Amino acid sequence: MSSVLKLLKEGESLSTGQLGRILNMTDEEVERELEELKQKKILLGWRPVLHPEANGDENVRAVIEVKITPEREGGFNRLAERISGFDEVESCYLMSGGYDLLVFVRGSNLHDVAAFVSERLATMGGVLSTSTHFLLRSYKEQGFLLAERNSDPVKPRVTP
Repeated sequence: MSSVLKLLKEGESLSTGQLGRILNMTDEEVERELEELKQKKILLGWRPVLHPEANGDENVRAVIEVKITPEREGGFNRLAERISGFDEVESCYLMSGGYDLLVFVRGSNLHDVAAFVSERLATMGGVLSTSTHFLLRSYKEQGFLLAERNSDPVKPRVTP
């Protein structure tokens, strides 16, 4: 992996000087605005959008629909926050409709994701059911198209 890509994945960003030149601001103005955005919890961080196949990402991703029992005083919040705290969980959303939480997870392989769901997630008190869907291919990620038009499709890699 290139050193630039490694730094980007680890959360490195443009320097305040680079941002200042782009925005026509001084370093101090940029630093002040960034600090204010962080304090207000508007800016939580930023990450690059990487093409999973081109990047050599061998991880398995899954989407899990979770039905939970709301608590009397806290509703869905306490359990959703607990689920969000797992390292395997990339994102967790409260949903309307047929299930309560939509959870995105990542693991080294299908077995790791399945073990997380069956041993840790589904056994939590308050979790009524889970439905796991493995992501096979990404076509668009955070607004960026990943597949080129009229390109030869490559079959997604699925391993047990």
